[in-house]
Amino acid sequence: MNAAVKNKWRLAQFFEILWWKRFLKDKSIEEYRTYKLLYWEDFLRKSQLDILPGMQVLDAGCGPAGIFMALKDVSITAFDPLLDKYESSIDHFKSSDWPHVRFFQSMLENFDAKEKYDITFCINAINHVSDLTKSIQVLVDGTKHKGKLVVSIDAHNHGVLKTIFRAIPGDVLHPHQLSLEDYVQMFVERGCKLDRTMVLKSEFIFNYYLLVLTKN
Repeated sequence: MNAAVKNKWRLAQFFEILWWKRFLKDKSIEEYRTYKLLYWEDFLRKSQLDILPGMQVLDAGCGPAGIFMALKDVSITAFDPLLDKYESSIDHFKSSDWPHVRFFQSMLENFDAKEKYDITFCINAINHVSDLTKSIQVLVDGTKHKGKLVVSIDAHNHGVLKTIFRAIPGDVLHPHQLSLEDYVQMFVERGCKLDRTMVLKSEFIFNYYLLVLTKN
C-alpha cells in the first residue's frame, strides 16, 4: 500500500466517524433503529436473496447500523475497523444489544475469515477501504463455492470526472474512484459471476449500485 493511498484512507476514516456523530446527534435511538430496520428489510427484498435458517452470513464493514440488524435465524459475523469508536462515541451502537451477532474490529483487507460464508454482504464499505484489491480478494475467499456476494458501491458515471477525482481529493470519504465496470471486472477476475445490478440511487457524478454475484 503506497503512502498516498494510506493517507487517503486515514483521512476518510476520520471523516467517516465525524459524519456518523453529526448525523446521529439529534436522532432518537429507537426511531433510528426502526427506520434502519425498515430500510434493510426493503434492501433485502430488492436483493432477491434466498436467506435460509442456519446459513452463515458475513456483514463486512457493518458500521454502527449494518444489515445484521435485519437478519434472523442465521449465524452472523460482522466487522468494521471503527467498531471501538462507534461503541465509545455513538449511543446508537452497543454491541451488547445484538447478542446473536459476533462482532470483530478489523479492516476489511486484514479480516481473517475462520469459516466460509453462504452470503457475504459488503454494503457501502468497499469504497472506503485502504487496499481495494486485497479487500475484494478477502470477500471472495471468504465466500463458499456457489455462495452469494452482495456489494453496494458508489461508482463514477463519467470517465473524465473519474480521472479528475483521482488526481485531487474531490471526495474525501471515498479513497477509490472507479466506474461500475471497473468494480465488476475486479470481481469477475477473481472467479465471480455477476447475477444482477440494480441502481439504488442515481446522481450526476455517482450512481449508487447494488451488485449481486455468485462465486464460481
